[in-house]
Amino acid sequence: MTLKVAIASFAHTHASSYAGLLNSLPDVEVLSSDPDGAAAPDAGPRGADFAAKLGIPYVGSYDELFAWGPDAVVVTAENALHRGLVERAAAIGAHVLCEKPLATEVADGQAMLAACEAAGVILMTAYPVRFAPSYGRLRASVEAGRLGDVFAVMGTNNGKIPYAQRQWFTDAKLAGGGAMVDHTVHCADLIDGLTGGAEAVRVHAVANHVLHQDKGVEVETGGLVTITYDNGLLATIDCSWSVPDNGPTWGGVTLQVTGTKGSVEIAPFQSHVGGTDASGEVFLSVGGDLDSMMLGEFLSAVRASGKAVPGTTPAVVPQPDGAVGLRTLRIVDAARRSVSAGQPVDV
Repeated sequence: MTLKVAIASFAHTHASSYAGLLNSLPDVEVLSSDPDGAAAPDAGPRGADFAAKLGIPYVGSYDELFAWGPDAVVVTAENALHRGLVERAAAIGAHVLCEKPLATEVADGQAMLAACEAAGVILMTAYPVRFAPSYGRLRASVEAGRLGDVFAVMGTNNGKIPYAQRQWFTDAKLAGGGAMVDHTVHCADLIDGLTGGAEAVRVHAVANHVLHQDKGVEVETGGLVTITYDNGLLATIDCSWSVPDNGPTWGGVTLQVTGTKGSVEIAPFQSHVGGTDASGEVFLSVGGDLDSMMLGEFLSAVRASGKAVPGTTPAVVPQPDGAVGLRTLRIVDAARRSVSAGQPVDV
């Protein structure tokens, strides 16, 4: 069976990866649209020209995209535009893979979940680091009790500022914030997967604007988020756009998990072949393609679930799902409120 998969927007940096992977699959038909690309305030590749470069069929409006009748929709628009596209997909019974964060406001995330649940469609949140082999081994160790009772987690997500070609990441309205929003959610998702969905109850966050002052960036460029969960777990997330613009790679994620019997640290993106060429330092990552693994999980669930039936739960609900996306969005929202208040806040 050939699946019809729509790509809604090329705004997100992962859109090109998803497009290339989908286009390479023999049993997937792809159609894309990016009507907001022409108005983007930067030089990032968008719209019909970018679709042609990727070899992806393109239509000029979302009306045409959804009229095509896709089985699934990959939403890679600016964060603030996720809700409208997810709700349109749900309305036609299309399963959804939505970029993270799920939305910029908790109320929007709640509405997205409600729309997908009512329509009986899958809502999966695009957290590819979940599929890293090192994370899988860590999770298996935690579930087997090898670390004992986990009481502390320290995560880092430090990378380049996505400014030169994707300026909307530094637009508080479109992105929901800066580095704290962009980078907290990845680690929050990994923690969520280790705890079986434990609820965050308290967040204390600080942020600054020290980096990239030469670019006129108004959103936060660095921060530290401390989260207390209802099971007693204490987690900290170091989030920043601190990798230099001329760095050989975008950055990386680490996670250190400590329990009563031991501690394990993973760095999913650390494995690489290094060196130099005429342009400077080279960083060539090795290992599996996490985007490919995540898309595979999503498409398998879409095939297994088949046509959506309103009011029912899909036969397969791939993880991380929309509920995970909402829980991590609540953490981001609490972090923003904590920074504004200058003190800890309830989630």
